[in-house]
Amino acid sequence: MIVNRDPKVRGPYTAFADVVGAYERARPGYPGEAVRWLVGDHPCDVVDLGAGTGKLTRSVVALGHRVTAVEPLDEMRAELEVVLRGIHAVAGSAEAIPLPDSSADVVVSAQAFHWFDHEDALPDIARVLRPGGRLALVWNSRDDRDAWMARLSAIIGNESIEESDVVPVLDASGLFDPVETALFSFQQVLDRDGLLDLVLSRSYLAKLTAREREPVLEAVAALYDETADPDGVRLPYVTKCFRAATKEVT
Repeated sequence: MIVNRDPKVRGPYTAFADVVGAYERARPGYPGEAVRWLVGDHPCDVVDLGAGTGKLTRSVVALGHRVTAVEPLDEMRAELEVVLRGIHAVAGSAEAIPLPDSSADVVVSAQAFHWFDHEDALPDIARVLRPGGRLALVWNSRDDRDAWMARLSAIIGNESIEESDVVPVLDASGLFDPVETALFSFQQVLDRDGLLDLVLSRSYLAKLTAREREPVLEAVAALYDETADPDGVRLPYVTKCFRAATKEVT
């Protein structure tokens, strides 16, 4: 299950507005093979829901897809428009997508589906998808099977996503065909400042005051100083992917 799902612990998603720079500098992107699995190689119309600063968006654009990025936070969307000049980015949410019916072949969401009000979001996602279109979801989860990553998570906590967080939700909606899943692995290399930015970009730290963050950041800095090699530290991730086509109307 997702650790720290409680908004009182995680913080509201609006906390990201205060850490946009750290988010863009340090959050990892997504493995190319994972992006292809999610959206395919053939150019089509893709909606990226909760696009943030465009960590996934840029990879989808690089595959030649026509992308509309939907992001509710002005600060995140402004950074996205700097990173991806000319991107079609609009203010909006998964519960009220500001796009016409049957206007997308794929709706994708990275690190954001757990923030959605699924009861309202899933029907609206199905609304904007064309017949045979699909919903594709992805999360990067830090791999705590690695001893170093487990030490980091002991300091800052960790979040993971399981099939039980996604599959029953989509199945219960009655809007989608059976869910397909896939796993991919990669590593991120960070220097000291990058690691601190990564930690700061987590919602449950972003919501804290500077004074409340200080002991956590100091502990992470001490871990880096103890263990880093000349190239920095390596963080292993598991990228968890889910996709499901819309049900045919009979």
